[in-house]
Amino acid sequence: MKNIVIIAGGKSPEHEVSIVSARNIYQFFDKQQFNVEVVGISKKGEWFHLSEQSLLNTNEIGSSDKHLKLCFMPFDPLPLRYQDNIEKGLSVDVFFPITHGVYGEDGFLQGLLEYTNKPYVGPGVLGSAIGMDKDVSKQLLQQNGIMVTPWLTYLKGETIDYTALINMGFPLFIKPANMGSGVGVEKASNEEELKTAIHNAFEYDVKILIEKGIKGREVETAVMGNFNTKVSGVGEIIVNSGFYTYENKYVNEATKVVIPAENFPESATKLLQSTALKAYKVLQLEGLSRVDFFYVSDTEFYLNEVNTLPGFTNISMYPKLWEQEGVSYPSLLAELVSIAEERYSIRQGLKRLL
Repeated sequence: MKNIVIIAGGKSPEHEVSIVSARNIYQFFDKQQFNVEVVGISKKGEWFHLSEQSLLNTNEIGSSDKHLKLCFMPFDPLPLRYQDNIEKGLSVDVFFPITHGVYGEDGFLQGLLEYTNKPYVGPGVLGSAIGMDKDVSKQLLQQNGIMVTPWLTYLKGETIDYTALINMGFPLFIKPANMGSGVGVEKASNEEELKTAIHNAFEYDVKILIEKGIKGREVETAVMGNFNTKVSGVGEIIVNSGFYTYENKYVNEATKVVIPAENFPESATKLLQSTALKAYKVLQLEGLSRVDFFYVSDTEFYLNEVNTLPGFTNISMYPKLWEQEGVSYPSLLAELVSIAEERYSIRQGLKRLL
């Protein structure tokens, strides 16, 4: 059997969501085909081998002393060894990182995993970094003819041109450039709210985006593959109150996922699918990603953002979109592992290693 090591947790504000994703992935892996272990990264950055009981019962990695602490060994046959028993460690055939947010989804962890010389699920270092930075990804998408929501970017310490922002027209959405799951995102309907939201966004990142609000349907597609990519149908996010924030998604449960999107034109589905595949290539993505849009009409739709390690919680769109396509949860996980191995095999054949 292949040895799969799921990596969850991390230093991101999305730590708890990552654990829920890992829990689902662990439960749905075909145990007749795969031996599955879970590694948790604490909010302090410590690595632990989690027992099944710990994974199912914990909400924060490192909160229990029952975990076994690990150390990282680059290019070692056992890249994760036990700190208290260095002769032993975890056997790994494929890593499955599901560490949402910074230090897990932005290229940092992917770079570390490159030093294990093992396949891993999801985009590589470059695609992860580009996909995480909303400003960089928007620039690349726009330069390649893909419509994105109008935005302005500011770095911490720069003078904010409030006149230019107000001229964009309210409402405005203020976002940290490198964050996911709606963390740090606020809506501003006037100048006072705008100033407060900007201050708060800089608590999460040194670069922020201010985007013009778009009155459109929030729809999403799922993409999978390396070179021979495929895309799912379209699902829709219905927000019962407010907008799509972390709290409304995971805490208040004020959102509903509708798959397939109801009364959605077939022409629009095809347009979004082709745009998602183009964006996937432009942003150097591999493995998997979810692509989010605001749809107004067939002549006006905006790519909102991509998510390079989308959630696998009970309410997450990515696995549900593939289920609608006839790909079961266990089959999806197996295919993602196969895609990771394909990329690894191709790269191993390149003349760049000693």
